[in-house]
Amino acid sequence: MNIWGQIWPKAVYLVCNYSPKGNWWGHAPYKPGRPCSACPPSFGGGCRENLCYREDSERPYSPHEPEEETNEIERQRSKAQDIHLQTGADDSEKNEVISTQQMSQIVSCEVRLRDQCKGTTCNRYECPAGCLDSKAKVIGSVHYEMQSSICKAAIHYGILDNEGGWVDVTRQGRKNYFIKSYRNGIQSVGKYQSANSFTVSKVTVQAVTCETTVEQLCPFQKPASHCPRVYCPRNCMQANPHYARVIGTRIYSDISSICRAAVHAGVVRNQGGYVDVMPVDKRKVYIASFQNGIYSESLQNPPGSKAFRVFAVV
Repeated sequence: MNIWGQIWPKAVYLVCNYSPKGNWWGHAPYKPGRPCSACPPSFGGGCRENLCYREDSERPYSPHEPEEETNEIERQRSKAQDIHLQTGADDSEKNEVISTQQMSQIVSCEVRLRDQCKGTTCNRYECPAGCLDSKAKVIGSVHYEMQSSICKAAIHYGILDNEGGWVDVTRQGRKNYFIKSYRNGIQSVGKYQSANSFTVSKVTVQAVTCETTVEQLCPFQKPASHCPRVYCPRNCMQANPHYARVIGTRIYSDISSICRAAVHAGVVRNQGGYVDVMPVDKRKVYIASFQNGIYSESLQNPPGSKAFRVFAVV
């Protein structure tokens, strides 16, 4: 079994069957409302920094995850990259940078690709549950017309079921016609005139090591292909920089370590986590910087190498 990049010859895979089900992708794990309004009675109404607080306790009560995690769900995908540089004295040695920009977008069952696909980060989507009951149209089979529902096309093709999930989309240019068919509970319609098209594919997830590069994982080819979503192990800051180089800032050379570049960019912290990777055309110049405890290298006119960006998975 591949455990975060390490092969365990003997392993047991334990699955916990929780009930009632919950914690859906795209749904906040908290209730909206005034901070501290739902504190336990034993706290006597105490509130400090928006957390329930009891004077005789050493630390505040919080139902959320530890401070280094985030409960915020980014909804505005088209906004500029959210990068925050902290300049406090305690963080000055690390030059801490945090990036929450996501490559993937949360969509509803009715969203058509022609409605949503704007810009470069428009090829990975999260679909909600229950799209079989939506009245949104699907036009075509295998190749879908741009006015098709992204999520229902994914169900029609068999990438998703009615529980929703993640789907990758690839634009395929113009097709002369689109054939109707009935698949997986959805009847698509036909269209016998030329129009732009797209295909859908499953979002794969792959565990990598601190040394894995984009060149090894998904070499850049035109048309650009989808990279798997990767899971980075912990402690990549401590990896040998000779074998896990980081070249560039924000845009990195494809011979860079994916996971160390993700830490450098502030997409994940040193405890690891999921990262989305997007290959891009090569750059003539890669700029060095020191961020989040990692020194990146500069490089000019690299022979033949390509580039990539890393994105958060919230």
